[in-house]
Amino acid sequence: MTPALADASGSRLEGSLNAGVWRAIGAYAIWGMLPLYWKALHSVPALQLVGHRVVWSSVLLLAIVSLRRQAGELSRAAMRPKTLAVYSLAGCLLAANWLTYVWGVNAGHVVETSLGYFINPLLSVLLGVLVLGERLPAAQWAAIALAGAGVAYLAYDYGRPPWIAIVLASTFALYGLVKKTAPLGSVHGLTLETGALLLPSAALLAYFEAAGSGHLIGSSPLTLLGLVGTGVITTVPLLLFASAAKRIPMVWIGVLQYIAPTLQFLLGVFLFREAVSAHTLAGFSAVWAGLALFAVDALRRRRAAVPPVPE
Repeated sequence: MTPALADASGSRLEGSLNAGVWRAIGAYAIWGMLPLYWKALHSVPALQLVGHRVVWSSVLLLAIVSLRRQAGELSRAAMRPKTLAVYSLAGCLLAANWLTYVWGVNAGHVVETSLGYFINPLLSVLLGVLVLGERLPAAQWAAIALAGAGVAYLAYDYGRPPWIAIVLASTFALYGLVKKTAPLGSVHGLTLETGALLLPSAALLAYFEAAGSGHLIGSSPLTLLGLVGTGVITTVPLLLFASAAKRIPMVWIGVLQYIAPTLQFLLGVFLFREAVSAHTLAGFSAVWAGLALFAVDALRRRRAAVPPVPE
Protein backbone atom coordinates (compact mmCIF):
# COMPACT_ATOMS: atom_id res chain seq x y z
CA MET A 1 0.00 0.00 0.00
CA THR A 2 1.35 3.41 -0.97
CA PRO A 3 1.75 6.15 1.66
CA ALA A 4 -1.13 8.08 0.08
CA LEU A 5 -3.46 5.07 0.28
CA ALA A 6 -2.31 4.35 3.83
CA ASP A 7 -3.06 7.95 4.82
CA ALA A 8 -6.48 7.77 3.18
CA SER A 9 -7.24 4.48 4.93
CA GLY A 10 -6.08 5.93 8.24
CA SER A 11 -8.22 9.01 7.71
CA ARG A 12 -11.30 6.89 7.00
CA LEU A 13 -10.63 4.82 10.12
CA GLU A 14 -10.14 7.96 12.20
CA GLY A 15 -13.34 9.46 10.78
CA SER A 16 -15.32 6.32 11.55
CA LEU A 17 -13.95 6.29 15.10
CA ASN A 18 -14.82 9.96 15.60
CA ALA A 19 -18.34 9.38 14.27
CA GLY A 20 -18.78 6.40 16.57
CA VAL A 21 -17.68 8.36 19.63
CA TRP A 22 -20.02 11.27 18.93
CA ARG A 23 -22.96 8.97 18.21
CA ALA A 24 -22.34 7.13 21.46
CA ILE A 25 -22.21 10.43 23.36
CA GLY A 26 -25.51 11.48 21.76
CA ALA A 27 -27.20 8.20 22.68
CA TYR A 28 -26.08 8.31 26.30
CA ALA A 29 -27.00 11.98 26.71
CA ILE A 30 -30.56 11.24 25.56
CA TRP A 31 -30.80 8.20 27.84
CA GLY A 32 -29.50 10.26 30.73
CA MET A 33 -32.38 12.71 30.38
CA LEU A 34 -35.12 10.07 29.93
CA PRO A 35 -36.27 10.16 33.59
CA LEU A 36 -37.85 13.51 32.76
CA TYR A 37 -39.93 11.85 30.05
CA TRP A 38 -41.03 8.88 32.16
CA LYS A 39 -41.90 11.10 35.11
CA ALA A 40 -44.21 13.07 32.79
CA LEU A 41 -46.00 9.78 31.99
CA HIS A 42 -46.00 8.45 35.58
CA SER A 43 -49.76 7.81 35.45
CA VAL A 44 -49.20 5.05 32.86
CA PRO A 45 -48.02 1.70 34.36
CA ALA A 46 -44.52 0.61 33.42
CA LEU A 47 -45.69 -2.50 31.56
CA GLN A 48 -47.94 -0.43 29.31
CA LEU A 49 -45.20 2.13 28.70
CA VAL A 50 -42.89 -0.65 27.52
CA GLY A 51 -45.65 -1.95 25.25
CA HIS A 52 -46.05 1.49 23.72
CA ARG A 53 -42.29 1.82 23.29
CA VAL A 54 -42.21 -1.42 21.30
CA VAL A 55 -45.27 -0.66 19.17
CA TRP A 56 -44.47 2.95 18.24
CA SER A 57 -40.78 2.18 17.72
CA SER A 58 -41.76 -0.62 15.34
CA VAL A 59 -44.08 1.70 13.43
CA LEU A 60 -41.37 4.34 13.07
CA LEU A 61 -38.68 1.85 12.04
CA LEU A 62 -40.92 0.12 9.51
CA ALA A 63 -41.71 3.54 8.02
CA ILE A 64 -37.98 4.28 7.71
CA VAL A 65 -37.36 0.91 6.03
CA SER A 66 -40.25 1.49 3.61
CA LEU A 67 -39.05 4.99 2.69
CA ARG A 68 -35.64 3.53 1.95
CA ARG A 69 -37.27 0.84 -0.21
CA GLN A 70 -35.55 -1.86 1.83
CA ALA A 71 -38.58 -3.91 2.90
CA GLY A 72 -37.55 -6.83 0.68
CA GLU A 73 -34.03 -6.85 2.07
CA LEU A 74 -35.39 -6.83 5.61
CA SER A 75 -37.79 -9.68 4.83
CA ARG A 76 -34.96 -11.82 3.47
CA ALA A 77 -32.93 -11.17 6.61
CA ALA A 78 -35.88 -12.12 8.81
CA MET A 79 -36.16 -15.46 6.99
CA ARG A 80 -32.72 -16.53 8.22
CA PRO A 81 -33.31 -18.46 11.48
CA LYS A 82 -29.94 -17.56 13.04
CA THR A 83 -30.39 -13.86 12.32
CA LEU A 84 -33.93 -13.87 13.66
CA ALA A 85 -32.80 -15.68 16.81
CA VAL A 86 -30.02 -13.16 17.48
CA TYR A 87 -32.33 -10.16 17.17
CA SER A 88 -35.13 -11.84 19.11
CA LEU A 89 -32.64 -12.31 21.96
CA ALA A 90 -31.59 -8.67 21.68
CA GLY A 91 -35.24 -7.58 21.75
CA CYS A 92 -35.96 -9.63 24.89
CA LEU A 93 -32.92 -8.19 26.69
CA LEU A 94 -34.00 -4.69 25.68
CA ALA A 95 -37.58 -5.21 26.87
CA ALA A 96 -36.40 -6.52 30.26
CA ASN A 97 -34.12 -3.51 30.60
CA TRP A 98 -36.89 -1.06 29.65
CA LEU A 99 -39.41 -2.54 32.06
CA THR A 100 -37.00 -2.47 34.99
CA TYR A 101 -35.84 1.06 34.19
CA VAL A 102 -39.25 2.65 33.71
CA TRP A 103 -40.60 1.00 36.84
CA GLY A 104 -37.56 2.08 38.85
CA VAL A 105 -37.80 5.71 37.73
CA ASN A 106 -41.52 6.07 38.40
CA ALA A 107 -41.23 4.22 41.73
CA GLY A 108 -38.76 6.85 42.98
CA HIS A 109 -35.50 4.94 42.48
CA VAL A 110 -33.75 7.20 39.95
CA VAL A 111 -30.47 7.14 41.91
CA GLU A 112 -30.53 3.33 42.08
CA THR A 113 -31.23 3.08 38.36
CA SER A 114 -28.20 5.30 37.79
CA LEU A 115 -26.16 2.83 39.87
CA GLY A 116 -27.24 0.10 37.45
CA TYR A 117 -25.87 2.05 34.52
CA PHE A 118 -22.66 2.73 36.42
CA ILE A 119 -22.21 -1.02 36.90
CA ASN A 120 -23.13 -1.69 33.27
CA PRO A 121 -19.92 -0.25 31.72
CA LEU A 122 -17.82 -2.42 33.99
CA LEU A 123 -19.67 -5.49 32.72
CA SER A 124 -19.29 -4.25 29.14
CA VAL A 125 -15.54 -3.89 29.58
CA LEU A 126 -15.36 -7.35 31.17
CA LEU A 127 -17.30 -8.87 28.28
CA GLY A 128 -15.08 -7.06 25.78
CA VAL A 129 -11.96 -8.55 27.37
CA LEU A 130 -13.26 -12.07 28.10
CA VAL A 131 -15.48 -12.67 25.06
CA LEU A 132 -14.11 -10.45 22.29
CA GLY A 133 -10.44 -10.63 23.27
CA GLU A 134 -10.02 -6.85 23.60
CA ARG A 135 -7.03 -5.68 25.63
CA LEU A 136 -6.57 -2.94 28.19
CA PRO A 137 -3.30 -1.21 29.14
CA ALA A 138 -2.33 -1.07 32.82
CA ALA A 139 -3.57 2.50 33.36
CA GLN A 140 -7.01 1.63 32.04
CA TRP A 141 -7.16 -1.49 34.21
CA ALA A 142 -6.41 0.79 37.17
CA ALA A 143 -9.21 3.10 36.09
CA ILE A 144 -11.67 0.21 35.87
CA ALA A 145 -10.56 -1.08 39.26
CA LEU A 146 -11.10 2.36 40.82
CA ALA A 147 -14.55 2.66 39.28
CA GLY A 148 -15.35 -0.91 40.33
CA ALA A 149 -14.36 -0.16 43.90
CA GLY A 150 -16.70 2.81 43.88
CA VAL A 151 -19.57 0.72 42.58
CA ALA A 152 -18.90 -2.00 45.16
CA TYR A 153 -18.94 0.60 47.92
CA LEU A 154 -22.22 2.00 46.62
CA ALA A 155 -23.76 -1.47 46.63
CA TYR A 156 -22.51 -2.03 50.18
CA ASP A 157 -23.97 1.32 51.27
CA TYR A 158 -27.44 0.20 50.17
CA GLY A 159 -27.34 -2.56 52.79
CA ARG A 160 -29.09 -4.98 50.44
CA PRO A 161 -28.56 -6.41 46.97
CA PRO A 162 -29.40 -3.57 44.54
CA TRP A 163 -31.67 -5.72 42.36
CA ILE A 164 -32.80 -2.87 40.12
CA ALA A 165 -29.20 -1.94 39.40
CA ILE A 166 -28.11 -5.55 38.86
CA VAL A 167 -30.89 -6.29 36.35
CA LEU A 168 -30.29 -3.05 34.45
CA ALA A 169 -26.55 -3.61 34.28
CA SER A 170 -26.64 -7.24 33.19
CA THR A 171 -29.39 -6.90 30.57
CA PHE A 172 -27.85 -3.89 28.83
CA ALA A 173 -24.28 -5.21 28.94
CA LEU A 174 -25.47 -8.42 27.27
CA TYR A 175 -27.51 -6.37 24.79
CA GLY A 176 -24.38 -4.40 23.88
CA LEU A 177 -22.45 -7.63 23.32
CA VAL A 178 -25.20 -9.02 21.07
CA LYS A 179 -25.25 -5.75 19.08
CA LYS A 180 -21.47 -5.82 18.72
CA THR A 181 -21.59 -9.24 17.05
CA ALA A 182 -24.95 -8.89 15.22
CA PRO A 183 -24.81 -9.13 11.41
CA LEU A 184 -27.24 -6.41 10.26
CA GLY A 185 -27.06 -2.64 10.05
CA SER A 186 -28.53 -0.48 12.79
CA VAL A 187 -31.93 0.24 11.19
CA HIS A 188 -32.62 -3.33 10.05
CA GLY A 189 -31.39 -4.76 13.32
CA LEU A 190 -33.57 -2.52 15.46
CA THR A 191 -36.55 -3.21 13.22
CA LEU A 192 -36.14 -6.94 13.75
CA GLU A 193 -35.63 -6.48 17.51
CA THR A 194 -38.82 -4.51 18.02
CA GLY A 195 -40.65 -6.55 15.38
CA ALA A 196 -40.02 -9.73 17.36
CA LEU A 197 -41.89 -8.14 20.28
CA LEU A 198 -44.53 -6.29 18.26
CA LEU A 199 -47.38 -8.82 18.31
CA PRO A 200 -47.08 -9.65 22.04
CA SER A 201 -46.89 -5.94 22.89
CA ALA A 202 -49.86 -5.02 20.71
CA ALA A 203 -51.89 -7.87 22.20
CA LEU A 204 -50.98 -6.73 25.71
CA LEU A 205 -52.06 -3.14 25.01
CA ALA A 206 -55.29 -4.36 23.40
CA TYR A 207 -56.03 -6.42 26.53
CA PHE A 208 -55.56 -3.41 28.81
CA GLU A 209 -57.76 -1.24 26.59
CA ALA A 210 -60.52 -3.88 26.50
CA ALA A 211 -60.31 -4.22 30.29
CA GLY A 212 -60.73 -0.47 30.72
CA SER A 213 -57.30 0.06 32.27
CA GLY A 214 -55.50 1.21 29.13
CA HIS A 215 -54.29 4.73 28.50
CA LEU A 216 -54.63 5.04 24.75
CA ILE A 217 -58.40 5.60 24.52
CA GLY A 218 -59.84 8.48 26.49
CA SER A 219 -56.54 9.99 27.62
CA SER A 220 -55.66 13.65 27.25
CA PRO A 221 -54.05 14.80 23.96
CA LEU A 222 -50.81 15.46 25.86
CA THR A 223 -50.71 11.89 27.20
CA LEU A 224 -51.48 10.48 23.75
CA LEU A 225 -48.68 12.57 22.27
CA GLY A 226 -46.34 11.32 24.98
CA LEU A 227 -47.22 7.69 24.30
CA VAL A 228 -46.73 8.03 20.56
CA GLY A 229 -43.53 9.97 21.21
CA THR A 230 -42.05 6.95 22.99
CA GLY A 231 -41.28 5.63 19.52
CA VAL A 232 -39.07 8.64 18.76
CA ILE A 233 -37.26 8.88 22.09
CA THR A 234 -36.67 5.12 21.96
CA THR A 235 -35.57 4.78 18.34
CA VAL A 236 -33.21 7.74 18.00
CA PRO A 237 -30.74 6.84 20.79
CA LEU A 238 -30.90 3.13 19.90
CA LEU A 239 -29.94 3.91 16.30
CA LEU A 240 -27.09 6.08 17.54
CA PHE A 241 -25.95 3.32 19.91
CA ALA A 242 -26.19 0.56 17.32
CA SER A 243 -24.14 2.62 14.85
CA ALA A 244 -21.55 3.50 17.51
CA ALA A 245 -21.19 -0.14 18.62
CA LYS A 246 -20.06 -1.05 15.09
CA ARG A 247 -17.40 1.68 14.97
CA ILE A 248 -15.64 1.80 18.34
CA PRO A 249 -14.16 -0.86 20.67
CA MET A 250 -16.34 -2.45 23.34
CA VAL A 251 -14.19 -0.94 26.07
CA TRP A 252 -14.91 2.57 24.73
CA ILE A 253 -18.61 1.74 24.66
CA GLY A 254 -18.31 0.68 28.28
CA VAL A 255 -16.68 3.88 29.49
CA LEU A 256 -18.79 6.35 27.51
CA GLN A 257 -21.85 4.79 29.11
CA TYR A 258 -20.99 6.69 32.30
CA ILE A 259 -22.54 9.78 30.70
CA ALA A 260 -26.11 8.47 31.07
CA PRO A 261 -26.00 7.42 34.74
CA THR A 262 -24.21 10.63 35.71
CA LEU A 263 -27.06 12.67 34.23
CA GLN A 264 -29.61 10.35 35.87
CA PHE A 265 -27.88 10.71 39.23
CA LEU A 266 -27.90 14.50 38.97
CA LEU A 267 -31.60 14.48 38.08
CA GLY A 268 -32.40 12.16 40.98
CA VAL A 269 -30.54 14.31 43.50
CA PHE A 270 -31.20 17.87 42.38
CA LEU A 271 -34.54 17.69 40.59
CA PHE A 272 -36.38 14.74 42.14
CA ARG A 273 -34.84 15.34 45.60
CA GLU A 274 -34.01 11.71 46.35
CA ALA A 275 -32.03 11.23 49.57
CA VAL A 276 -28.29 10.74 49.06
CA SER A 277 -25.83 10.16 51.90
CA ALA A 278 -22.19 11.20 52.17
CA HIS A 279 -21.28 7.53 51.63
CA THR A 280 -23.16 7.54 48.32
CA LEU A 281 -21.31 10.66 47.19
CA ALA A 282 -18.00 9.02 48.14
CA GLY A 283 -18.82 5.97 46.02
CA PHE A 284 -19.87 8.04 43.03
CA SER A 285 -16.71 10.16 43.38
CA ALA A 286 -14.58 7.02 43.04
CA VAL A 287 -16.51 6.05 39.90
CA TRP A 288 -16.05 9.49 38.37
CA ALA A 289 -12.33 9.45 39.21
CA GLY A 290 -11.98 6.11 37.44
CA LEU A 291 -13.79 7.46 34.40
CA ALA A 292 -11.53 10.52 34.30
CA LEU A 293 -8.39 8.35 34.51
CA PHE A 294 -9.62 6.10 31.70
CA ALA A 295 -10.55 9.05 29.47
CA VAL A 296 -7.21 10.82 29.97
CA ASP A 297 -5.21 7.67 29.22
CA ALA A 298 -7.33 6.81 26.16
CA LEU A 299 -6.92 10.37 24.81
CA ARG A 300 -3.16 10.28 25.40
CA ARG A 301 -2.79 6.97 23.57
CA ARG A 302 -4.97 8.13 20.71
CA ARG A 303 -2.91 11.27 20.19
CA ALA A 304 0.31 9.25 20.34
CA ALA A 305 -1.02 6.90 17.64
CA VAL A 306 -1.79 9.74 15.18
CA PRO A 307 1.25 10.48 12.97
CA PRO A 308 2.44 14.10 12.95
CA VAL A 309 1.36 16.26 10.03
CA PRO A 310 4.33 17.09 7.72
CA GLU A 311 5.24 20.75 7.65
